Amino acid sequence: MIIKTSPDEIEAYITDASNFRGNCDAVYIPESCEDIQEILRTANQNKTPVTISGNGTGLTGARVPLGGILISTEKLNKIIKINNKEKYVIVEPGVILDNLQKEVEKQGLLYPPDPTEWNCFIGGTIATNASGEKTFKYGPTRDYVEELQIVLATGEIIELKRGREKAKGSELVLQTNRGEKIVINIPDMHLPQVKNASGYYLKKDMDAIDLFIGSEGTLGVITKIKLRLVGYPENILSSIIFFDSEDNALSLIEEARAISFETRRERTCSIDALALEFVDRNSLDFLREDFTQIPENAAAAVWFEQETTKDNDENLFNEWAKLIAKHKGNTETAWFAFSAKDKKNLEEFRHSVSAKANEFIARKNVRKLGTDVAVPDEYFRKFYKECKNLTNNSGLKFIAYGHFGNSHLHLNMLPINEEEYQKGKEIYKQICEKAIQLKGTISAEHGVGKLKTEYLIMMYGSENIKKMAEIKRTLDPNWILGRGTLFEYKSI
Repeated sequence: MIIKTSPDEIEAYITDASNFRGNCDAVYIPESCEDIQEILRTANQNKTPVTISGNGTGLTGARVPLGGILISTEKLNKIIKINNKEKYVIVEPGVILDNLQKEVEKQGLLYPPDPTEWNCFIGGTIATNASGEKTFKYGPTRDYVEELQIVLATGEIIELKRGREKAKGSELVLQTNRGEKIVINIPDMHLPQVKNASGYYLKKDMDAIDLFIGSEGTLGVITKIKLRLVGYPENILSSIIFFDSEDNALSLIEEARAISFETRRERTCSIDALALEFVDRNSLDFLREDFTQIPENAAAAVWFEQETTKDNDENLFNEWAKLIAKHKGNTETAWFAFSAKDKKNLEEFRHSVSAKANEFIARKNVRKLGTDVAVPDEYFRKFYKECKNLTNNSGLKFIAYGHFGNSHLHLNMLPINEEEYQKGKEIYKQICEKAIQLKGTISAEHGVGKLKTEYLIMMYGSENIKKMAEIKRTLDPNWILGRGTLFEYKSI
């Protein structure tokens, strides 16, 4: 185990991609589950705050310590087993997503959750129930987690297997490896019926494993993971279509979404998008320096992907071509991927939007102001336009993009100083309020961390937040894990 105490060595661990900064007394880098047990037993005895850190790619400050010590999972980075026949992989939490994808692809397999950030740790994606563009078809991380080994704040271990430990109504009983039983009362809460990564997953008769997925390092430390895989697609049709009208781009997404849902219900061979992504004019202008082939008059772009085979690729291409023509997409300026390299280039185009936004706020030395809201499909177009109008009227520079197949908006304000940041923060709050009013979520994929705790209270109400906090106290009696993440520590 490595322990770092020098300020110079610690510096890299006290911030994340949101440009939020903290502090800690030491960074612990364990190399085994036993190391983590030892750290936590001592910290729990001394009531020392502990923050769990992934690779620093998060956008909400969850991995940023506010005092105490930090545990980095970077040395817990082994791919333990890939089972081609049964389609699963067992990994440690510090495995980088991109490395995992490359290894399973060699076996003809795919790990479907595809967060935009390829350098994230797998443990971090589970801690936030991360997702990305392919969530439109495949669903979020939660759907692929089969087993977890977790070290609790006390140093005790629990091992969870999907379908084995389930709540009976509102009572969930967990058992540690030493036989100790922990009883958790599950509150009756309404979870939004949209893509969601806000707070604990809580419902009657729930699977115990789902409580820890998305808990953002506040309930335990994940040390081993079993993930479900799928067969690697034979081929993927991938394209970016440019539009002269934003409304036409939105209409394409809406119809492609509806057809995809029907295809899945009826099990037909038709349009069934993996991803339906949107990029607005401001985002295109933001990227133009790096992607000079973006058409000058483009008002918006849509990136879509679809699995195909040699038997249906021509028919599916023609179906998409008809749909694009119907909604006046520009096929002459469209980008199509005809090779693995081309496909990677299209992915990098979409990923560059968020990457450049993060670079911008880092240069201006302000915190990230990017929404992660999602609302039910039927409200999304109006919601999107209201959010853009609100930001336009403020005079702040911004870009808007996101996973529009999931009605999930990333509107990134780009303040250049603290005054503009504060103005943007008020707009951010209003956008969250609008999403909540429409029965949506304040965070669809990034989590709450330390930067969105006030919005979590807005979403669920203070009484429900207290019920969540009681679950944390049951599993972490001295409240050492992730202080300030999800809950304001002093207010609990």
